[in-house]
Amino acid sequence: MATIFTKIIDGEIPATFVWRDDECVAFMSINPLRSGHTLVVPRREVDLWTDCPPDLRNHLFEVSSTIGKAIQRVYSPERVGLIIAGLEVPHLHIHLVPIDVVRDLDFANAAASVDREELDESAFSIRSVLTSQGASGVSD
Repeated sequence: MATIFTKIIDGEIPATFVWRDDECVAFMSINPLRSGHTLVVPRREVDLWTDCPPDLRNHLFEVSSTIGKAIQRVYSPERVGLIIAGLEVPHLHIHLVPIDVVRDLDFANAAASVDREELDESAFSIRSVLTSQGASGVSD
């Protein structure tokens, strides 16, 4: 059975993308911990990160690093946190979150919903930085 992330990747469910390549996508979280919260998701349905093939894992982390640098430029947080929790959707995904303190990574503080315009603005800002850095997978 396809996960919700596979349905997003296949265009069955809308999402606000910042990255698309042959191996993964990245899109804005609809339950963000903070503005700029982005998910990096492999196209291949892998549940546990420990089962992820090394080449795909390396690619996911390279893309996460590239997007993390863009998030750093857009939001100027103390750090860009990275979490692989994997409890809510059985499809590997990496959370990239601009953080100033560790409690910024507490999922109990996730927004119940977010305005589509805010997601679009965040994605536009991140894509603009990615484009200016010459990144190859920037989504339209």
